[in-house]
Amino acid sequence: MASNTIKKLQWRYATKRFDATKKLSEGKLDILKQTFNLTATSFGLQPLKMVVVSNPSIKEKLMSFTFNQPQVRDASHVLVLCIEKEIDANFIVDHFKRVEDTRNTSREILEPYEKDLVSSFSEKHALEIRQWMVNQLYLTLGALLTVCAIENIDSCPMEGFEPENYDKLLGLAEKGLKSVIVLPVGYRDETDFFSNLKKVRRGVEELVIKFD
Repeated sequence: MASNTIKKLQWRYATKRFDATKKLSEGKLDILKQTFNLTATSFGLQPLKMVVVSNPSIKEKLMSFTFNQPQVRDASHVLVLCIEKEIDANFIVDHFKRVEDTRNTSREILEPYEKDLVSSFSEKHALEIRQWMVNQLYLTLGALLTVCAIENIDSCPMEGFEPENYDKLLGLAEKGLKSVIVLPVGYRDETDFFSNLKKVRRGVEELVIKFD
């Protein structure tokens, strides 16, 4: 018998039609915010931010930059997952200051790691750092999709959108951010045909390789 967690993951699907009359409670929205904050990232640097859009007129405009996919308009909230435009020495130093303040760790212990990380990033090409940040963002997407399923929140991850227009409308460049993924969340419409279809997967036996 499938566990409750597996049943939730089987229930989850990329929602094609949201019920525009149903909205997430502040409590449910806070769970998603906390999930985004608590997801693991490399070095714990969190080179990303999440923009939460619920304003109907803004969602309507964003839909036109998402190939007119109605999920963006009808979802309760649209989560726009973004990366930082750059990671410099100050960003890394701020992280270690946060570690020091939160854990009361001495500078003597932190300083060598801080210097190594600053040095490492200074030697990386900008494109390499950008790809690293995108990888971290996909970690948070996976966590968000899983938590949405556990909390009975519908979602639809989208890569098919116009990042430049999103960035311009939401003023992301001024915030030092660049949009990467769009995640409408809310509750499925009962008329969504896809909600009742069986999942098509390759299967555990084919995907999992064991060395006993």
